[in-house]
Amino acid sequence: MQYRGFLDRLLSKSPKAAVPPVGASYGWHGAPPAWQRSLRRAFISLINLKVPHGIGSSAAALLLVASATYGAVRGGHGQEIADNLQNLCDDVANSVGFRISEIALTGEHELGRQKVLAIAGITGRSSLLFLDPAQTRKRLTANPWISEATVLKLYPGRLRIEVKERKPFALWQKDGNVFLIAEDGTVLEAFVPQRFAGLPLVVGKGAEHAAPDFMKLIARFPDIATRVQASVFVAERRWDIYLKDKVVVELPEQAPDKALATLVDLDKTKNLLSRDITAIDLRLADRVAVRQSDAAYAAREDALKAAEKAAKKKKAGEA
Repeated sequence: MQYRGFLDRLLSKSPKAAVPPVGASYGWHGAPPAWQRSLRRAFISLINLKVPHGIGSSAAALLLVASATYGAVRGGHGQEIADNLQNLCDDVANSVGFRISEIALTGEHELGRQKVLAIAGITGRSSLLFLDPAQTRKRLTANPWISEATVLKLYPGRLRIEVKERKPFALWQKDGNVFLIAEDGTVLEAFVPQRFAGLPLVVGKGAEHAAPDFMKLIARFPDIATRVQASVFVAERRWDIYLKDKVVVELPEQAPDKALATLVDLDKTKNLLSRDITAIDLRLADRVAVRQSDAAYAAREDALKAAEKAAKKKKAGEA
C-alpha cells in the first residue's frame, strides 16, 4: 500500500498549463494570421452557398456545346457549321419578308454578273437582313480584278453593288511564266487569255511596276514603239528593248529618252535599223556601239580579204 499515498499526492496536484511547441505562436492572444481567417471564411461561404435549381443542367449543357464547338474546329468543320448557321438565319429572314428581290450591279466587264455575285458570296438563299456590306465589300476587293466596290442595302429587298475593275495593261514574264497584269502591277491572271495576247510584253523582276513609266516613254517615239516586241528590265535598273527585226537596243540607266532620240536620228540619217545588225549599245552618252550579225560579219571579212588580195596583186603587177 506504499504506492497509494504517492498516487494520491500526484492526483491532488494542479496540472500545469501546456506549453505550446516552438514555432506554434500565432501572434497576439494566439490568434491565427489574417490570411488563414479569410481563407476559412471563404471556404465556409462556399460550403453554405445555395445553388439555384437547374444551374447544374445549364452548366452541363454549356460544357457539351463548348466540347462540340472545340471538336468541330479541331476537325475542320468550323466553316461548315458557320455556313449552315448563316443559311438558317437567311431562311428565317426570307420567310418574314427580307428576301433579296432585286440586285442592281454596275461596273462589271471582264468578270461578268454571275462571277461578281459568286465572289460576293450572294446566292438565291441570301437575305438582305443578314448580309454584311463590309464583309461583302472585302470579299469583292480581294479579287485582283476589282479595285473598288460599294455595297448598299435598300430595305426591304433591294441590293445595289458598284464595282470598279482593273484594266489589263501588259504581259509580264518572270521565271519562264507569263502573267496578265494591270497598270498598277497587280497580277490579274496567271495565264494569258487569247484576247490579250497582243498587249506589250515586259520581262524581269520589278518590270511589272516599272513598266507604266517606260511605256509612256516609248510612246513618245512612235517610230520605235511600233517595232518593239519585248522590253526587258535589266537588274531592276535599266531597259533593253527587243525589236521585231531581231535587233536588241541597250538603253542607259540615266536619260534613256536622249538615247532613244539618238536612235531615231541615226535611223533617219543612216538607216541604222535597216542594216544587218543584231545589237545597238546606247549605254554610253558619247558613243554608239553596233554589233553585226554573224552573216554580216563573215561577208565583211570576206570583202576585206578580197580587197587585200586585190591590192597585193595590183602592187605585184606594178612591180
